[in-house]
Amino acid sequence: MLLKRLTEASGVSGNEHEVRNIIIEEIKNYVDSFKIDRLGNIIAFKKGKENNKTLMVTAHMDEVGLLVKEIDQSGLLKFVPVGGIDKRVLVSKVVLVGDNKIPGVIGAKPIHLQKKNERKEALDVDSLYIDIGARSKEDAETKVNIGDYVTFYSEYIEFGSNLIKAKALDNRVGCSLLIDLIKEIKDTSFYAVFTVMEEVGLVGAGPAAYSVNPDIAIILEGTVCYESPKLESHQIPTQIGKGPAISLADRTTVYNPELRKKVVGIAEDKGIPYQFRKTGMGGNDSGKIHTSREGCLTTTISVPCRYIHSPNSVMSIDDYNNTYRLLKELLSSYNKEEL
Repeated sequence: MLLKRLTEASGVSGNEHEVRNIIIEEIKNYVDSFKIDRLGNIIAFKKGKENNKTLMVTAHMDEVGLLVKEIDQSGLLKFVPVGGIDKRVLVSKVVLVGDNKIPGVIGAKPIHLQKKNERKEALDVDSLYIDIGARSKEDAETKVNIGDYVTFYSEYIEFGSNLIKAKALDNRVGCSLLIDLIKEIKDTSFYAVFTVMEEVGLVGAGPAAYSVNPDIAIILEGTVCYESPKLESHQIPTQIGKGPAISLADRTTVYNPELRKKVVGIAEDKGIPYQFRKTGMGGNDSGKIHTSREGCLTTTISVPCRYIHSPNSVMSIDDYNNTYRLLKELLSSYNKEEL
């Protein structure tokens, strides 16, 4: 299954080549052209009916992870986070280090040895290390190097009421949706762009948008989901099973209301469930895309994902399918020059 391959691949920001290779393998026979730019973005073009406006549909390839910064004398690895990771999720997690995917475990001082004040707060990253089973620094250096990327190890599992558990759903779910569009859509001209380094500052999106120069962009994402019963409804950003989430505003973009109304109107007309993303926190590639060149109208459509930026995120297959339904209808409206 495509989403399984994508989520189980390693692709921490700045090291997306494994994910990029999977995507190219999947799309190369379905696009009229594609290129990899200097940063590593994939910019593909699918030719169909000509349109007065240029459409770009985009998803970022990278995920949050870690980077080895030091190997100590005992062979333990010290690291820095790459992207926004909650340090509370790190202890005891299994990871894969470097291109050879050396297995390791994130370790810390046992709770039995911690002082009372240490137990009250999450351990700082500087107090953690990766144990790869090395006997010494020299032993570890035969397996890994300073600068190696570290990915969480997490298997793709389908469980519960049509749910998926996997790492990197932010944003392999967007990549999977975009690949599906490329394969199925035959009569619509659009650029399909897979960007790099979104998690460390929307790095790839700006140059990609400058190259394509779109009039309209649809950004595909896996977004934050939290449904605690202690929260009032307006505080819940998105909910599993309620359909694709349409963004109102976030840290990097206040979305064009007229374009949003068109997206909502299409969803309602076609009977596709949808919800609004109700938090202004976070951001995505729209932040760089909508300010490129003369500017671009953007909309972000996301699949809600619980436990985002952790080794184990959860999403609904129904939400995925309804997001895909909405995307197909949006491209159909664009083809009719109604978007």
